[in-house]
Amino acid sequence: MSASRNNLVNYAVEGGVAVLTLNDPPGNAATHEMMKELDEAIIEARFDSDVHALVITGAGERVFSCGTNLEVLRQVDETFAYYYYLHTHETLQRLENTPKLVVAAINGQCLDGGFELALACDLRVGRRNAGRIGLTEVRQGRMPGAGATQRLPRLLGQGRALALLIEGDAFDMDHAQSLGLVHRVIDAPAATFVSQVAEMARQLGPPHRSAHAIGRIKRAVRTAGEAGLDLGLAMERELHLGQLASDDAGLVSSSQRRPNSSGR
Repeated sequence: MSASRNNLVNYAVEGGVAVLTLNDPPGNAATHEMMKELDEAIIEARFDSDVHALVITGAGERVFSCGTNLEVLRQVDETFAYYYYLHTHETLQRLENTPKLVVAAINGQCLDGGFELALACDLRVGRRNAGRIGLTEVRQGRMPGAGATQRLPRLLGQGRALALLIEGDAFDMDHAQSLGLVHRVIDAPAATFVSQVAEMARQLGPPHRSAHAIGRIKRAVRTAGEAGLDLGLAMERELHLGQLASDDAGLVSSSQRRPNSSGR
């Protein structure tokens, strides 16, 4: 296991999974300094050939992240605030476009900018009864500023996304799953939750799945949300044929393949 401890984002690697922990309790609120460290950690994981998946979580047992530290932003001028949000957008896009699986381990309260960070992840796993998830900015007279107005419609469709954004509610983990905001909710003690999510991510990498195939699937699916069908299908063909020619095509042997629950 390798690990590094920065001031605001901790980085540790074990068994092919990099765990990035937002480390500014109790709220793990985002600041420019935290986003710079998160950006550095994302790049470090990208370049590490031993890392096949990233897990992002929050320090402590009760909060993933409560979003942007507005008290800090109120103390800066308009130009700094503009570049802060620009860099935040760039960092979350870098996370989203990373050709490795990215999982948000939502260990507690996940609100506003914290949920916008989770939306930039490929999968979101919540700990049952650990806190609430939502975009509540409108209740504070604000609109989301870290990508929710763009990513939520891509996830849920415009109608459902608009309703959630203008109502500004927060939901428990199970309700969030029923809405499609999280992919899975698990019962786990706080002390073992992140390790369970990391193991889940590990099972989605070598030797169980092809990491290269997952990276190509991500790229193709992202294209589906950005381009027309013709361009998207052309991208799929290119990526699929490239995958067939790669060294790890067919990585999962026939003996490792299992039928689905229906047995077909």
